Formats: sequence, C-alpha cells, structure tokens
Amino acid sequence: MQRIKVIAPSSTANLGPGFDVFGLAIDAFYDEIQICKTKYNGIKLHVNKINVNSNQNTASVAINNMRKKFDIKEGVEIFLNKGVPIGAGVGSSAASAAAAVVGFNKIFELDLDHLSLIKFAGIGEKASAGTIHYDNVAAAILGGFVIVRSNPLNVTKIKPPINLRICLAMPQIKTEKQKTKIARSVLPSRIKLADSTYNLSNATQMVCGFMNKDIKAIGDSMKDHIVEKAREKLIPGFYDVKYNAIKEGALGVAISGAGPTMIAIADKSSKLDAICRTMKKSFEKHNLKCNTVICKPSRGTIVK
Repeated sequence: MQRIKVIAPSSTANLGPGFDVFGLAIDAFYDEIQICKTKYNGIKLHVNKINVNSNQNTASVAINNMRKKFDIKEGVEIFLNKGVPIGAGVGSSAASAAAAVVGFNKIFELDLDHLSLIKFAGIGEKASAGTIHYDNVAAAILGGFVIVRSNPLNVTKIKPPINLRICLAMPQIKTEKQKTKIARSVLPSRIKLADSTYNLSNATQMVCGFMNKDIKAIGDSMKDHIVEKAREKLIPGFYDVKYNAIKEGALGVAISGAGPTMIAIADKSSKLDAICRTMKKSFEKHNLKCNTVICKPSRGTIVK
C-alpha cells in the first residue's frame, strides 16, 4: 500500500501590524501526517491513533475538497500525529491542513503549484476559524516569512535573517473550541485613519526589515493599534509580558495569531533564556501557568 509521510511546522501570524497578511513558519512544533490510498470511496481520519469526525478537521476538509475538485474516486486514510498545540495561536489547524494538501498532492501526482496548495489548505482552515485565511497555511507550506494578498491571492516569501530567534510564551488559558472565531469577533468594524496609517507604516517597515535582514527593524515594527488593542483584554498580563520582555532585551513583542501565546523577536546573541523567563514570570504574576519555547524560522512543509 502506497503511503506518504509529511511534516508541517507551527507558525505565527500577524507579527503585530500584519493582520491576515504576515506569517512566519517556526520550528517550535510539527504535525506529522501519513496518507495512504484505500479502495473504498471516502476519507478515514485518525488523530493520534483516535478515529475522529473527518468533517471537523482541517486536514480532511482540505483533502475532501481536493478529491471533489479533481474527481478522485479512490479513498484515503489519514493518520495525523498532532505535535502543534491546539488553541495556542501557533498555527495548529494550519499545520494539519498544510501537511494534508502537500501529501495528497504527492500521492496522487497532481503536480500543483504552491499557490494552489495554499488555496486548498485555506479552505481547510475554515473548519477551524470559520473563515478562509491564508497567513498561517502559506507560512507552513512555504516556510520563512510570507506576505499574503488575498484578492486575488498572491503570496510572497522572504527568507528571514539567519540569526532571527523567536521566544514563545504560552500561557495556560482555557480557550473555547472556536477560539479563532471568537478572537475575530472582538475586532472593530471601523477603524480610525490614524490607526490605519500607523499600522501601514509599521507593516511596510517590517517587510523592509525582512528584506534587509535587519532584525532590529523587524522587532521595532511589531506595533499594532488595531487588532491587538481589541484582543489584549483576552490575555491577562498582556502589558506586563510585553514591557518586561523588551526590558530584558527583546526587540519586539506581539500576540501570536489569535493568541493567547505571545512572541518576542530577538537576535541569536540576545539573552533568550532571560527573555523567556521574564515573560513566564509576568504571566505567573497574573495567576497563569506558562510554558516557554525558543525557536527559529522553519523551512516549511517537507515530504519524507
């Protein structure tokens, strides 16, 4: 029986001013998927050896859409080993979808380009977030730093600086099943022109920072007056974590995707352990247990 194994990385989205536009693949965690063809016409999904509802998982939703699009009659069996934490804001649903579409493309020899794979993975994301968005899936598939234009869809990848490091502070906050959908529901329907200009200037500067391999410019651009302002109330200790991390040497701090994880950008030569430690202590002062991880950009989804 033919079987394909694929691993896809965790990711962080937005990085402050780039809501639904910026994504960065990170090597903190990985999802692993094994896909094999079957004789029956359907999809069987096993998540960490447990048989689950295939209609509610980003991997199987994305694959089912591909089967219909290309009129593939053969069934598939999916074995998903979740390594990316669920509901933490580090692209868990995106990793599953990314690994699934890359594996399905390989096993059925569809020879799809990256943009097509990102589109299918984005459809899978709807099962988790309630809307189609491409920042995390694009980063997970391509690796590195990505810039997404949604209409029409276009994705640009920029290779991050080799000395870029990311400190993750992951507070143990109980999150709802539709956490991303809830985090989107608190966003404002209207914004001030001054706030839009502020975010646009920082987003532009961040792109320049990645292009010029300038980690200081990247970190200094992680400022947002729109989305984080609306979401900070969902994360107890937000201001303390941010202030103390920068005081300890972080070059920039932001909410990772929909949260509650927060990310700090730093240079490889920075006191990374100290940054993680102060972020952890800051959350603990607000009665939240917190795990920390030091990671670097990932090269994306890999067929093994």
